[in-house]
Amino acid sequence: MADDYRRQGLELEGRIFELDIKCSSLRAEKQDDDYLQNASAILEKLKSYYRPGGESSSLSKLLQDYTQVILDITFYEENKLVDQEFPEDCSPFKIQQLLQDLTEPEVLAGRLAPAQEVQAVLGLELLECLYWRRGALLYMYCHTLHQRKQWIKKNKETFLKCIQEGVRYLMRMLQVRNSVKLNDGVVFHDTATANFLSEGIFSDTHLLTMMYIGEMCFWAVKYEDCSADTMDCKEDRLQFRDIGTQILNKYVLACEGPLQGQGWNTENAKEILSILQ
Repeated sequence: MADDYRRQGLELEGRIFELDIKCSSLRAEKQDDDYLQNASAILEKLKSYYRPGGESSSLSKLLQDYTQVILDITFYEENKLVDQEFPEDCSPFKIQQLLQDLTEPEVLAGRLAPAQEVQAVLGLELLECLYWRRGALLYMYCHTLHQRKQWIKKNKETFLKCIQEGVRYLMRMLQVRNSVKLNDGVVFHDTATANFLSEGIFSDTHLLTMMYIGEMCFWAVKYEDCSADTMDCKEDRLQFRDIGTQILNKYVLACEGPLQGQGWNTENAKEILSILQ
């Protein structure tokens, strides 16, 4: 690898070898896991760049490969938490660790390539995935907590904080790509495609993100305490009712319009809308 990339990537090199140790430890638990196998293969390629005589690679490509390793390893760890139904004793710590791990690629990209936009370094799809994974993790956690009524009674503010953080990540995911303006001189031969892009809907994951946001906003509205003595701490809280209504209306219009008959169900979204509006 060229000397300038070696100097830039000293911190990244250390993290690559740390991740390699972690991946090996996790593979001892489940040797045949596809995601860990993929992470291990990418790590071998990344380590080769730092060996004497190794091939050179751009910093952007190194960070993209590194990000994919993070996504694969954390996916395995998330699945363990989901399978265990988010144990009350260890889940808060493990979730914060996963969120930190999924934030690290952005932080590294900003620090190692300060002259470039993070999305230019990592690419739109990886950046979207980092936001999606953080938001979806908190959605799954809150979905489980939502069924623990006694826990919520004692930990309402913690629950609402998790919802707010999750909604913020999912909204950031929807904002990574700018929606396409129909007057930008772009010619569409498919009106449905044009409408999707104008609303910022680029994939099934974007639609699922909308439903997740709507559900989380509903939970927040349901459990928010609007008493006067707690209003001070709510100044920075999201307007869950407005956000949920706006997002779910878009979701229903898309699913009952161009996507009608494609397997997207709107019953839950309509039920939530009837409460939020």
